[in-house]
Amino acid sequence: MSRLLISDYPSALEFLLGRINFERTVAVPYHTGAFKLDRMRRLLSLVGDPHLGLAAVHIAGTKGKGSTAAMIAGVLQAAGMRTGLYTSPHLAAIEERMAIDGAPCSREEFATLAAELEEAVEKLPLFGTAKETGGPTFFEVTTAMAFLHFARRKVDCAVLEVGLGGRLDSTNVCQPKVTIITSISFDHTRQLGSTLAAIAGEKAGIIKPGVPVISGVVKDEPREVIRRVAREQGAPLFERGKEFDFVTGPAGIDCQALDYCEPDDERGPGYAVRGVRLGMFGAHQAANAAVAICAVRRLVEQGWAIDEAALRSGLASAKVPARIELISDRPVVILDVAHNVASIEALLGVLADRFRPRRRILIFASSKDKDTAGMLRLLLPRFDEVVLTRYIENPRAVEIDQLQQLAEKALGADSSNGDAQPAIHAAATPGEAWRIARGLAGSDDLICISGSFFLAAELRPVVQLATLGSAR
Repeated sequence: MSRLLISDYPSALEFLLGRINFERTVAVPYHTGAFKLDRMRRLLSLVGDPHLGLAAVHIAGTKGKGSTAAMIAGVLQAAGMRTGLYTSPHLAAIEERMAIDGAPCSREEFATLAAELEEAVEKLPLFGTAKETGGPTFFEVTTAMAFLHFARRKVDCAVLEVGLGGRLDSTNVCQPKVTIITSISFDHTRQLGSTLAAIAGEKAGIIKPGVPVISGVVKDEPREVIRRVAREQGAPLFERGKEFDFVTGPAGIDCQALDYCEPDDERGPGYAVRGVRLGMFGAHQAANAAVAICAVRRLVEQGWAIDEAALRSGLASAKVPARIELISDRPVVILDVAHNVASIEALLGVLADRFRPRRRILIFASSKDKDTAGMLRLLLPRFDEVVLTRYIENPRAVEIDQLQQLAEKALGADSSNGDAQPAIHAAATPGEAWRIARGLAGSDDLICISGSFFLAAELRPVVQLATLGSAR
C-alpha cells in the first residue's frame, strides 16, 4: 500500500484527478471489464455502505436528466425536505456535483470525504489488470463520496443523475423510490450501441423490481424496450402520452409554463395541475417538467408530504447553469451545453421561438466522440457568423482544422438551396472565440455558445465577467 496523502482540498483534487477519468478520454469503454458494480459495492462497503437505506430518485436518459434532477430536487426542497443532488459533469468546481439544498459540498467536507475514500481505495483489491481498470475510477470515487456526504448529512432524499448509460453506471447501486428515463436519442453510441433499442436497453438497466418507473420516451423502438424491462422487473410503468401528458402554456422570454394531467385509469382517479411556471424555458423543459411532476406524484402515493404549492414553487425556482442560459440581453448571449443532435434541435427551437435578433453569431466546439457533423449540419444554416474553436482543459476536443473541414462539407451539402451561408472564423481558444464574436455582435444581435459541456464550462465565467452589467 502507498502512503495516504490527502490533507486538504488541493491534495483531494490531486488524488481524484489521478484516477482513471473517462470524462477526459475519447475511447470510453462500457463493459464489465471497466465498469464493475461489484467493485463499487465493495468500495462502498469499506466506508459503511452509505447508499443503503438512502431514499433516492434515480434518473437516466440521453438528454434532460440534469434538468429533471434539478426540478425534482427543487420540489423536494420546497416541501421542506433536506435534499441531496448528485450531477455530472461540473461547470466550475468538482464539489458542485454533490449539493445539499442547493449548496455545493464545502471544500473542507470534500477533502474529508476524499481522505476516507483514499483509505478505502488503498484497501480495495484491484479487479482485473491495471490496464483494464486501474482500480476505482474518478466517477466511482466521486459517486461514493456523494453517497457518504448525503448519508452523513442525513438527507431525506438523494436525487441521482446517471453518468453514462445506466446498467453499469456507478450510481446504479442505489435503492430508489422512483426511477426515471427522460429520453432516448443517439449519443455515446460507441459505448451504448448504435440503435435506439440498444441504448434504451442500457438505460433501462436502472429499473428495479417493483419500483415505479417514469418514462418520457416517445419513440416506439426504445419505448418497447422500456416496456419489456418494466414487465420483467414487475415495475409499474408511467409513460408520457399514456399515463401522463402535458401541453405547453403561455411563455415569456425567460420562462415557460405547462398544464399537466394524468387521466383516470384502473390505478385510480386522474390528476391535473394547470399553469405551472418553470424556471427554465423551451418545449423540451416542459417535457422534462412533466416527467418530474409524474415522479413527484409517485412519491406522494408512497406517503411523501409534497403539496401543490411546493410543486409549483420548486419548478418555478429550479434552474441549471448553461441549459439555454440567458446571460445577457444586449446583445442576447445564450450559453448551452447541447452536445448531440437532439439537444441542438431543442436549442434551435427555443432560439426560433423566443428571439428575433438582427444577426446570429455562433461559438462552437465539440468532442471527438460526438456527432459533430450532424450538429454542424443543423447549426450552420441558422447563423450569420460562426466561430469555431476548441476547449483547452480537456483532451477530448475536436481540433479546429477538423471542425473547419466538417463545416465546409456541411456548407457544401447545403449550397444547392441558394440560401446565404455563414462566414466561418477560427479561434485558437474559447477566450479568443468570445472576443471575435463580441466584436462581430451589435447590441441587437445574438451570440450563442454551444456544442460541448466543456466549452460552456470554460466560457461561462469569461462571458459572465464580460457582460456583468447586463447579466440576468
